Amino acid sequence: MMRLLCDMSLRAAVLRRRSNLLVRWRIVPTRRHSGASLVFALLSMSLILASCLSLDAPPATATVPPTDTTTPTATIVWFPPSATPTLLTVPTYTGTPEMSPGIGARTLSDDFSDESLWDTAASDTASAAIVKNRLSLAAQPGYYISSMRRELPLSDFYAEITAHPSLCRAEDNYGIIVRGVGSSFYRFVLTCDGQIRAERIYGGTRLQIYDPVPSGDAPRPPGQVRIGIWAVGSEMRLFLNGRFQFSVVEPTFPIGAFGVYVRSAGEEPVSVTFSDFEVYEVDYVPPTRTPLPQ
Repeated sequence: MMRLLCDMSLRAAVLRRRSNLLVRWRIVPTRRHSGASLVFALLSMSLILASCLSLDAPPATATVPPTDTTTPTATIVWFPPSATPTLLTVPTYTGTPEMSPGIGARTLSDDFSDESLWDTAASDTASAAIVKNRLSLAAQPGYYISSMRRELPLSDFYAEITAHPSLCRAEDNYGIIVRGVGSSFYRFVLTCDGQIRAERIYGGTRLQIYDPVPSGDAPRPPGQVRIGIWAVGSEMRLFLNGRFQFSVVEPTFPIGAFGVYVRSAGEEPVSVTFSDFEVYEVDYVPPTRTPLPQ
């Protein structure tokens, strides 16, 4: 029924449009046609046309909603593997090398109770005397004095003696003598300002074989220090209070006597006492040096 009305209305509209084109010049609005009636008529025609257009329009095709893409579900790892730690490279340190190897039995212990075993003397410039189990050496400014232990030639050995500097300043020095033969020997020197060195005395001529270096084990007076010498073959090593200081290699004197000395290098006298002298045998063969390729 609705479709029939629409067809009729369309046809009437077409015919009316044609007649309007033909007689447009004749149509003159009259006062009988009110504006409201005209508006109503136009609205009615619009509604009818819209209804007809919607009926003739092809049916809308339903759009298929997009298929949801399945989101992958994360796999839950209940017991995740622990990360393998990167091993840090830690340097491996070897122990402190043995600087006094081969020391064996004690062969001599001297408590300075026998005055005849050491050289003693007295003058206006210097003196060496044993008093109360100590060997006391003293020298006036600019003088030197030593005391050697008699009838004790040493070749390979480890020897220790305790020094007690009491009156000693700046470059004043004291120490021990090893492998002494007459006026030729080696001398290990401690200065009163904390330096140590080594010298070779040959026929009265002094040659420095180890340059002065500071040492925290060389005491400033008043104080005391345990001086040790390890000697095997041409190598000699100095120890203070059991701690290695330095080593020298000197083959000039292979054997000789042991002694002590003091020297005043300034304008004041110097005084040092020595006690507790001990000697140990050393059974050690130095390793053979591997020759370098030419």
